[in-house]
Amino acid sequence: MTKKIISYNVNGIRAALTKGWLNWLQQENPDIVCLQEIKAHPEQLDLNVFAEAGYPHCYWFPAEKKGYSGVAILCKDLPDQIVVGCEHPEYDFEGRVLRADFGDISIISAYFPSGTTGDERQAFKYRFLNYFDEFVANLKKKRPNLIICGDYNICHQPIDIHNPLSNAKSSGFLPEERAWIGGFIDSGFIDSFRHFNKEPHNYTWWTFRANARAKNLGWRIDYQMVSKPLEKRLKGAGILPEIIHSDHCPIYCNVEF
Repeated sequence: MTKKIISYNVNGIRAALTKGWLNWLQQENPDIVCLQEIKAHPEQLDLNVFAEAGYPHCYWFPAEKKGYSGVAILCKDLPDQIVVGCEHPEYDFEGRVLRADFGDISIISAYFPSGTTGDERQAFKYRFLNYFDEFVANLKKKRPNLIICGDYNICHQPIDIHNPLSNAKSSGFLPEERAWIGGFIDSGFIDSFRHFNKEPHNYTWWTFRANARAKNLGWRIDYQMVSKPLEKRLKGAGILPEIIHSDHCPIYCNVEF
C-alpha cells in the first residue's frame, strides 16, 4: 500500500485553522501529517476537529514555552509506537522531535532551530545539528527505515534559494549549514523532492516582506529525507506552493508501506 505523507510548517496551528486548513487537509487526504511550529499545547485546541476530519490519532509535542515551536503528527491509522523527543533536555524543552513507528517504517516530524536572531541562536543551531547527526546514526541501527520530515531551516544548494549570491552570508544558507545537509544526505539519506525534481524555482518558504511569495522569491528549507533502504519504496514527492496557510507551504512524499 502506498501512503501519502505530508509535512507542513503551519506557523501556528490555531492560525492555520482559521484560514481553512482543515478543509484543505480533508481534500488533500494524506495518510500521515507531520506538523512543525504548531505553537500550541493540546489543551489550547479542540482535538475533536481532527478526529472528525479523519485523523483520530493525534500526537503533540509542544515547547514548554507557550506559543513557540513544537511538532505534531496526525494519522489515520494507529501507530505501533510514539516516541517523544530526542533524548536531549535542551532540545526537548523546545519540542523539536516526534517519532511515529508504522511497521518497519519510522516517521519523524522535526523542527530545526533557526539562527536568524543572532550569534547565540546560530550557535544553538550548530549544536543541534551535531547532536541530530548522532541521534539519527544511533536510531538507524534499530530503525533503519526512516522518513525525517520537517523544517530544517537550511537551503542545500544555490538552486534551492532565489538569490544565492546576496544570501551567501545569511543564516540558513551559510557554508557550514549547507555542508551539514550534504553530509547528512551522504550518511544515507535521499532528498525526496530532488530525487524526482531537478528544476529550479521550487521553494517552500517565503518572507512576508516585499511581496516575496507572489514574486516566488523563496527558499527551499523543508525536506522529507528518506533513508536509503527505502529508495525503491519511494514513489513520488512534491511541493504544494499554491497552498497558503503559513509562510511555508506543504510538501509531500508517497511511500510504499
